[in-house]
Amino acid sequence: MIIKKIAVIGAGLMGHGITQALAQTIKCDVYMHDMKQEFVDKGMLQIKNNLDRRVEKKEITAAEAKQALSRIHPVTDLREAVTNADLIVEAVTENKKVKETLIAEVDKIAKATAYIASNTSSIPISDLALATKRPEKFVGMHFFNPAQTMKLVEVIRGSKTSDETIKAIVEISKMMGKEPVVIKKDTAGFIVNRIFILALNEAVSLAEEGVASPEDIDKAIKLGLNWPMGPLALLDYVGEDTALAICEVLGKELGTKYSPSPLLEKMVKQGLLGRKTGKGFYDWTTKPK
Repeated sequence: MIIKKIAVIGAGLMGHGITQALAQTIKCDVYMHDMKQEFVDKGMLQIKNNLDRRVEKKEITAAEAKQALSRIHPVTDLREAVTNADLIVEAVTENKKVKETLIAEVDKIAKATAYIASNTSSIPISDLALATKRPEKFVGMHFFNPAQTMKLVEVIRGSKTSDETIKAIVEISKMMGKEPVVIKKDTAGFIVNRIFILALNEAVSLAEEGVASPEDIDKAIKLGLNWPMGPLALLDYVGEDTALAICEVLGKELGTKYSPSPLLEKMVKQGLLGRKTGKGFYDWTTKPK
């Protein structure tokens, strides 16, 4: 498959990681778009810092890092990002209305042969596909954080997604060095988040009830279940607002067992969103990001 241009819409936590992963592996022009220059600049700084760390660890060479950066085009003009792109990956906030509005706009600009993928972590792909006039070329491409290193990609088939589209996105995922799994039945939360969000939410409830400190809850899960990171630290990494949005979508689609912990709702209201705001269950202002 020949890919000449890819657009990633959103330069935030997931968007910049997806952009970096694409630039390092597909080796084509990757246009990273966001609404404001400050968002694009922040995304580029994070990519540069990530690449610098990989060079320091001798995982890549300085020349490889420079080449990856040269392929990335940070822009605030959506038309510039999307025009003539072979693949557009939507990676904006986990809000259905926001995604639908953006996807409809992208659909008008994108060339007829382009695939449009959503990095949604919970919203059914068939619902988002209604915002396009090409549902057969619309697909879920759910990366995991940090997208530049995590191997898994959930490839989600909507009710009208074609076999050809699934085959193409699986191939692109493999070109990125990822391990794709195909979600054959479009369901809220797909595979990982249907299981994962229950564990995170229960960890928040344990902290809320005072059963143990956040540190000991994380220590118990790391040592007892062999997780590389505890659930509350991981929640701070993902973002409490993102987790709450996933809980709300899954609760609406799948029932009350996904109802968010009151503490999670309270933290979001107070702006305690983990790494992105500096504080969550932990103080990230004193920890390396």
